[in-house]
Amino acid sequence: MRLCAGLFRIISFTLLAGFIYDSWAQAFPTKPVRYIVPFTAGGGADATARMLAAGIGDHLGQQVVVENRGGVGGIVGSEFVARAVPDGHILLLGTANLAMSVSLFRKLPFNPTKDFRCVSVLVRTPSIVAVHPSLPVKSIRDLIALAKANPGKIDYAGGAGSTLQFGTELLNVMAKINLVHVPYNGTGPALIAAMSGEAPVIIAPGALVPYIKSGKLRGIAITSKQRSPALPDLPTVAESGLPGYEVSQWYGVLAPVATPEPVVARLNSEFVKSANMPDIKARFISEASEVVGSTPDECAANLKSEIEKWAKVVKSAGIHVE
Repeated sequence: MRLCAGLFRIISFTLLAGFIYDSWAQAFPTKPVRYIVPFTAGGGADATARMLAAGIGDHLGQQVVVENRGGVGGIVGSEFVARAVPDGHILLLGTANLAMSVSLFRKLPFNPTKDFRCVSVLVRTPSIVAVHPSLPVKSIRDLIALAKANPGKIDYAGGAGSTLQFGTELLNVMAKINLVHVPYNGTGPALIAAMSGEAPVIIAPGALVPYIKSGKLRGIAITSKQRSPALPDLPTVAESGLPGYEVSQWYGVLAPVATPEPVVARLNSEFVKSANMPDIKARFISEASEVVGSTPDECAANLKSEIEKWAKVVKSAGIHVE
C-alpha cells in the first residue's frame, strides 16, 4: 500500500508539473521580451538581433526589445542574462564570442555550458577580409607580402576577445606575419577605424558588405569554405593561398539555464520562423549570411564544439587579454 501511495504521489506530481509547465508555455510571454546584445550598437551582432526581433514580435504576441549591454568582449551582457529570472523574458544573443571567452579569460563570472540553455543557432556568417583603399593590397597574397615586408607596421582593427581579433590572429599564425592588433569596443567602432584608415585592415562579419560595395573598403577575401552568392567575385582565403583557413560568426538565442522546457520550445519555434521569413532570409543572404535555425540540442552541440575549436586557436596564436 505504501509503495502504491508513493507511486501515486510521484505520478500526480509529474502530471501537475507538466500541467503547470504547459500552462506557463501557453501563457508566455506575458510582457515584452528583452533580447540582450552583449556588444555596442552598430555592429553585425546588433544588426542581426534587430532583424530577428522585427519579425518575431507578431508571432509571440509581445514586442521583442533589443537592448545593448556591451563590455569586456561580451561578458557584461552575458552575465546579466545568466543571472536573470529564468522565465523566457530575458534572452541573450549568443555568438562565437561566448565560446571564445572560455579560453580567453582566466575566470568568467558564468559558465557558458552550465548557466545557459541553448535555444537555437539562427544565422551563421563568414567574415570578410577588407582593407582601406589606400593600402596597396588587392588580394590575400598581396596582404601577406606587404606584411612580411613591413613586420609589425600594419595595424588591424580588432577588439579584445572578438572574432575580429581571432580571425586576424589566425591569419597571422597561418601566414607567419605580424599584423598589429588595435582593439576597439565592438565592430561598429572598428569599422569606423578601418574606413578612416586609422587601422587599415579588418576581418569582420557581413556588416562590411555595404561598405565594400560602396567603395569605402576594398574586400579581398571571404573566410568561408566556399564563395558567397552575395559576393561571388570575392575568393575565399583558402583558395587565395591559405588552405584550411576558415572563420565564421554565428548568432543565436540563449536563455538562463533554468528556463522551462516548454518556454524554450516556444522560443525556438518562433525565432526559427522569424529567421526564415522570406524578406528576412533574403536580407541575410544578401549580407553573405546563412540562415540555420537549429534545434536546442544542435545549438548546445555547436556551443560545445566552438569552445573546443577556439581553445586551440587561443593556444596556437598566443591570444591573451590584459
